[in-house]
Amino acid sequence: MSMRFVLNETSYFGKGAREELAGEIKKRGFSKVFLVSDKSLIEAGVTAKVEEVLKRADIGYELYSEIKPNPTIKNVTDGVEACKKSGADVIVAVGGGSSIDTAKGISIVITNPDRADIKSLNGESNTINRGMPLIALPTTAGTAAEVTINYVITDEERQIKMVCVDPNDIPILAIIDSELMASMPKGLAAATGMDALTHAIEGYITKGHNTMSDMFHMKAIELIFMFLPAAVNEKDENAIEMMGLAQYIAGMGFSNVGLGIVHSMAHQLGAVYDTPHGIANAILLPTVMRFNGEVAWERFREILMHIGREDAKDLSKQDIINTFVWKITELSKAVGITKTAKDYGLKEEDFEMLAEKAMQDPCKPGNPREVSKEDFIELYRQAM
Repeated sequence: MSMRFVLNETSYFGKGAREELAGEIKKRGFSKVFLVSDKSLIEAGVTAKVEEVLKRADIGYELYSEIKPNPTIKNVTDGVEACKKSGADVIVAVGGGSSIDTAKGISIVITNPDRADIKSLNGESNTINRGMPLIALPTTAGTAAEVTINYVITDEERQIKMVCVDPNDIPILAIIDSELMASMPKGLAAATGMDALTHAIEGYITKGHNTMSDMFHMKAIELIFMFLPAAVNEKDENAIEMMGLAQYIAGMGFSNVGLGIVHSMAHQLGAVYDTPHGIANAILLPTVMRFNGEVAWERFREILMHIGREDAKDLSKQDIINTFVWKITELSKAVGITKTAKDYGLKEEDFEMLAEKAMQDPCKPGNPREVSKEDFIELYRQAM
């Protein structure tokens, strides 16, 4: 049986790496940039750091910023029209998952106009054409959208998050510049860091995991436990740079093997209550890992031994599960994430509706333990 593994073409890492952008654009023969970034980054002066690179190189660009934190179908369709009018031949996305995911949707529809409804992109896509060339510069250390074949768009009408999986959307170039990440407020750094941890853990225990993905995920887990607190609480430059690397490494893994029901559940919190994705993952991760521990506890043991708990080799199944969940919870607390799903709007009367939506989520099949609608209802209840 063959195994597919998709990675992007080229990436740059390190402080100031954005300076490589102009040379790459010119080398590849592009003449005008459609720059996609959200308003908060523009106001904070982060997007300007990339604009300066373009201006110095005399590269023309047009800025698009109509992007919500959980980007919508309208954000994509409006972006498609703006991109067409701009006359650009390359998209440059600056931001977190919201900006990059919106840019991916725009990129795909530009070259696959038959998918202009956006809804038909949900799930595993069979688009014919490679998307319009896209270069991604992440400003958060979490989603790894710059290196994955996935993007998430909210269908506000149906109150669902569409997980679009398409190798044709992967950026041709990723630039991971820690200086762009350094301006993240503490809360965002914490949330995106826990998002990266969720990617790495779910990718490590998913049904589709393999030797190559295990390598990426385990290293990402080690780096996140080691560097996330300092990146968030101390704004340590090295820790921020290592978190940028950790989330990227996790992305190379989960993009190819899938995730699990932490994401299935988190997607619904985002779609219904507009809960920030990283926060939703952080809240749900301990509860779901206790549930998954019944079948994945030996994988938990391996993780524990790699993050400083050598004694895990001698622990019982229940002690492994308890210790693993405790480590995750303590890391969340260390970076200031202490609220529950109830604090973000979760209501008991919504449990059944949320569970029904989670049952249809594309991430559900990868979960290592089978899950029913009743299981989802109980997990949401525990997350309260």
